[in-house]
Amino acid sequence: MRIALLMVKHPPERKSPIMPEVIRLLRERGASVDVIYPDESLTDLSSLRVRHDLYVLKSGTDRALSMAGALHAQGAVVLNPYPVAAALRDKVVSTRVLQAAGVPVPATWLARDPMELLPLLRDGALVVKPYRGSQGRGVVIVRNAEELAALPAQESLVFAQRHHTPDGRDFKLYCAGGRVFGVRRIWPPTTYEDKLGEAFSPGPELEEIAVACGKAFGVRVFGVDVVMSGGRPWVVDMQAFPGFKGVPDAAELLAEEIFAAARGSRRAAA
Repeated sequence: MRIALLMVKHPPERKSPIMPEVIRLLRERGASVDVIYPDESLTDLSSLRVRHDLYVLKSGTDRALSMAGALHAQGAVVLNPYPVAAALRDKVVSTRVLQAAGVPVPATWLARDPMELLPLLRDGALVVKPYRGSQGRGVVIVRNAEELAALPAQESLVFAQRHHTPDGRDFKLYCAGGRVFGVRRIWPPTTYEDKLGEAFSPGPELEEIAVACGKAFGVRVFGVDVVMSGGRPWVVDMQAFPGFKGVPDAAELLAEEIFAAARGSRRAAA
């Protein structure tokens, strides 16, 4: 059984203990595991061929996503599937899918120019974010015309959502192995300890929301960002393969999920 992980190489000072442990556990189970860093070397596109039973897209870079797409087009099995990963990288697509699935997401607007959003400020603040952004980069809360006018130039469209003031720390819901795990954490996190947050058991409402998100995209391994405001949950983002920091036994859960997917892929090809 051959498994390839498409990953991003972190600097030595950045802690990332989960995936090395996942790799160790997969090899312990008898899998051959190759780690590929798409952004670290020149790639001859003609040589990019399906050589593994399963590819795991664990990098959020454009190059890794495109490589996963090229492999998908050749029939590779990718966890999570390339079309899902691509949709979740685009907040326009992912938000509309979640809306259609009945998931509670903030009211959302697209604009050509930030000043088109000005009338919306009468009903409260907005959150403006890059529609293809991640990890909170470029997210700005806008409360008045001056802050709206001061926004940096947008790439091609303006993506805005109604701002809901958090009741406290943000909730991160992680799904793997058919289970939903919760982590409370400070946003934005500034230290590794902040990212670990505090584990908690999600109640039925949050579990139902997480399950609905997974069903909307047909995936089992994913993360959902939830803001509680006035006691009501709002889903503000979803990721195809998050870090699972703060989840108890995360490496074992992910290793089992990856191994099962690779085994299923191998049986289907037999």
